[in-house]
Amino acid sequence: MTANNLNANLRVYETLSDGEVVNRIRAGDLPLFELIMRRYNRRLFRYLRAILNDDCLAQDALQEAYLNAFRYLDQFRGPDGLGAWLMRIASRSAIKIGRKEARMRLVDTIQDPDQLPADETYGPETTAIHAEMISKAERAIDRLPQDFRVVFMLRELEGMNIGETAAVLGIKPATVKTRLHRAKNLLRSRIDLSAEKLGAQVYNFAGERCDAIVEHVFSRLGSTSHH
Repeated sequence: MTANNLNANLRVYETLSDGEVVNRIRAGDLPLFELIMRRYNRRLFRYLRAILNDDCLAQDALQEAYLNAFRYLDQFRGPDGLGAWLMRIASRSAIKIGRKEARMRLVDTIQDPDQLPADETYGPETTAIHAEMISKAERAIDRLPQDFRVVFMLRELEGMNIGETAAVLGIKPATVKTRLHRAKNLLRSRIDLSAEKLGAQVYNFAGERCDAIVEHVFSRLGSTSHH
């Protein structure tokens, strides 16, 4: 995601730590905020998608989260922990968006496969069987209770460890383990858990969708300098 889509002028900064990037942004190098977005787009989208259970609402919440993160970047105490800080902001955005749209409720019905968004990362070589596996896995995860779905998304798809997940969600590590165990048990009754190997492709957020978030956020910030 970063290597393929990042503005060529910013690639020289890719090796900077989050803390170093934040310091440069605070010092006035505002275009570097693109680095932050591209580093965390997929993780935050998946997190918000797990909470809101809706692609469009998740993208709206993601945009709002980035706008708030940019506005309050001086409040980040770093140098580490930017991801967790962004996720806390994203949580508040999800609550706001969910309430506004009256959509903060669990969805127990299976989504119509024809309504699932196309993933622009699939090339012509992607087989129909592979695409159906991804679709089936996403629908099964969508049907999990929200608490289980969020933990499963962070632990199994994003690879966050137990401590990180517990800290972000404000729960005990033991609760993370319990919820993940129950999520897996529920999924086993619906899908072959080998679908977990699809990890990077389930609820993917790359290509045009990733670019669109970056462009929209900069547009709302009134910045044109990232080009």
